Amino acid sequence: MTETEINQLADTNRETAFSIHTYIKNGFLEKVYENSLRNRLMTLGLNVEQQVAIPVTDEDGSTVGEYLADLIVEKHILIELKAVKSISNEHTAQILSYLKATGIAHGLLTNFGAEKLQIRKFIY
Repeated sequence: MTETEINQLADTNRETAFSIHTYIKNGFLEKVYENSLRNRLMTLGLNVEQQVAIPVTDEDGSTVGEYLADLIVEKHILIELKAVKSISNEHTAQILSYLKATGIAHGLLTNFGAEKLQIRKFIY
């Protein structure tokens, strides 16, 4: 996928998230927004994986745990969703760790919990 196509995919994700935030508003649990975003993106014909297990390995390659990524779209964009008052440094560290662990270069940290939708794009 080219950089232009990835940017268009990120724009589609942003537009869809904005539409959800406008309709549902803030105040729900993260899972509500996760399910809504997955449903709407799949309706657009996109391949969306939900709650993807990401193994965490130690220096010697042994698996020491796993995290669950909220959504991975078209195998090129990892979406980490939040429903909090504002995005914190811990949330940024989380998505960067997910990108490193998966090898996916592009991520969107999306917060539905604030009065205004917050989206930050990351490239690892």
